[in-house]
Amino acid sequence: MNLLVVGTVAYDSVKTPFGEEASVLGGSATYFSVAASYFTEVGVLAVVGEDFKREDLATFEKHHIDTSGLETALGGTTFHWEGEYGYDLNDPKTLKTDLNVLAEFNPRLPEACRDVPYLFLANIDPRVQLQVLDQVKAPHLVAADTMNYWIEGNREDLLKVLRRIDILTINESEARLLAQEFNLVKAARRIISWGPRTVIIKRGEYGVLEISENSIFAMPAYPLDSVRDPTGAGDSFAGGFMGFLANGHGLEPPQSVRQAILAGSVMASLNVQDFSLRRLSALTQDDIRERHRAFQQLTVVESLD
Repeated sequence: MNLLVVGTVAYDSVKTPFGEEASVLGGSATYFSVAASYFTEVGVLAVVGEDFKREDLATFEKHHIDTSGLETALGGTTFHWEGEYGYDLNDPKTLKTDLNVLAEFNPRLPEACRDVPYLFLANIDPRVQLQVLDQVKAPHLVAADTMNYWIEGNREDLLKVLRRIDILTINESEARLLAQEFNLVKAARRIISWGPRTVIIKRGEYGVLEISENSIFAMPAYPLDSVRDPTGAGDSFAGGFMGFLANGHGLEPPQSVRQAILAGSVMASLNVQDFSLRRLSALTQDDIRERHRAFQQLTVVESLD
């Protein structure tokens, strides 16, 4: 295993202007691991309840995802999120959150996971993220995600996490909230001063902004004529991004990070074209290569010379 993700495996109930689905497979670790599986060997550390369906476990098996860290809590019910999107797909409205087994999640890494070289801490309680960091031995690269709930409710532990990671992925409103700075470049610079080497700001339909101490890079979002469900887009991006880096790459040279951002953007753009993991889980390498080529053409400008 090259890459481990710690996060949620969930059931989502989602309504968008283009359709509605109830209790379908979701969760940060699910989207991340499936996206990453197209690039590298990946494992999941998460918890589900006894209601977790055999056919949903088969999704992980189909992609050869290591589930030795997927715990089933006896007598428990899987984490459930219900949300609704309007035509502004960047702004979901949470209708209901049932933490269920996630409320008592106490991650225990299998021995085989402790030597993992690449680690992604998905959007979960910073205290859980710290528990995982205390159990891994010497990862080559650690990235993390967070959200406004933890920024406002558990900032102290979140800052402890930031001191121990290499990359933070975060959306633009959360970056401003965390840094208490409106300008995104200044916000990222302040976050970098707290620990991470690189901050990747997810901007939805406006793409991605990557800022490190000595460089700034922007990647547009792919213009799609059909977006059905944006749930999991950020996690699919992170999975493609980290999967690419874990497949023999790293943070150096800077071009590797930019290629990883392209890989993540490709996976996010494919994921949003259907509900749950229907599109993401059914991809072929040809699908990925075709979208990759189309993405590259977005930013090619011929010289006037």
